[in-house]
Amino acid sequence: MFVEITNTPRDYAWGSTTAIPELLGTAATGRPQAELWLGAHPGSPAKLVGRDGTLADLVPGRLPFLLKVLAAASNLSLQAHPTAEQARAGFTAENAAGVPLDAADRNYKDPFHKPELIYALSDPLRALCGFRPVAETRAVLTSVAPDSRMSPLLDRLVDDSSLRATFEWLITRGTGVDELITAVVEAGAAADGHPAWSTVRFLADRNPRDPGIVISLLLNTVALAPGQVLYLPAGNIHAYLDGVGIELMAASDNVLRGGLTPKHVDVPELLKVLDFRPSPVPYLEPERPQPGVDVFRPDVPDFVLTVVSPDAASSGVTLTLSGPAIALCTSGAVTIAGHELERGHAAYLADEPSLTVVGDGMLFVASTGS
Repeated sequence: MFVEITNTPRDYAWGSTTAIPELLGTAATGRPQAELWLGAHPGSPAKLVGRDGTLADLVPGRLPFLLKVLAAASNLSLQAHPTAEQARAGFTAENAAGVPLDAADRNYKDPFHKPELIYALSDPLRALCGFRPVAETRAVLTSVAPDSRMSPLLDRLVDDSSLRATFEWLITRGTGVDELITAVVEAGAAADGHPAWSTVRFLADRNPRDPGIVISLLLNTVALAPGQVLYLPAGNIHAYLDGVGIELMAASDNVLRGGLTPKHVDVPELLKVLDFRPSPVPYLEPERPQPGVDVFRPDVPDFVLTVVSPDAASSGVTLTLSGPAIALCTSGAVTIAGHELERGHAAYLADEPSLTVVGDGMLFVASTGS
């Protein structure tokens, strides 16, 4: 089965007005085009081309993944996502408490986890992801002129075990945090060299007085080059700062926010979900079953991303699928399953255990894991 699909980009305020139109050859509207959703998620199910209805009407059961094109001109919120067990428990508890699904203070919109990966298209795509070792944060803080207003932070950051208590103090605006934010912003304005201070300047311009400015110093700062991928499992605190990428995730809308946003922040629930263990930048390396074909396979069965380069497509490649898939062409054109898919076009594929790709285009294929 080959069914062409499309959608209207979401106009979140942080979105770029030009990046998605430039990538896909579609029309700019003058409004932000932040995310293009290609899936059956009820929040914005893809529309069927040439017929009435949406992909949610066509897919039997639940499609476990959601493919997006993301284009950020400014930062998204600091956020984390629950495990499957946490999502089921939270969803059940909020239903029992009578919290409406569309309530602004609702945390769990469904009973599913939401791990995700992002493939960088822009150079760079910048993000914060996961806590870094405390020693690294202390080195950043002590690289600038001493300031007594930063002492409360340095006094709390003794070792990695102090990250949870320090984060809670910051996100709840404990005693001294407002003065600390001012000191960090002033230090960032004068500092140069370290990426953490450029991130402080970027965030302070867009989120004045937000404790997330200081929290960013506790996190890994990464600038992805085109083709690099981050994998963000449950509990990983992260925020995309700016750039364009292909995002693939489990089909869920469960987000626990932690700053850099005017939206609801449920601190107690966020603390339950967050993984405070320091970790390196969570790059996901590809499998390469054949030249020009990269397969990004995370540790969950919900999704796999396969990327076919124009060089590989020009020679012709055959992909093996373990379930339904969504394909998106971002340049040139390819023929798949006997149908042509041009730049900016996408299709849903089912009952296709193998898929031959021929053409001169760049193709992203989201599918279920094996």
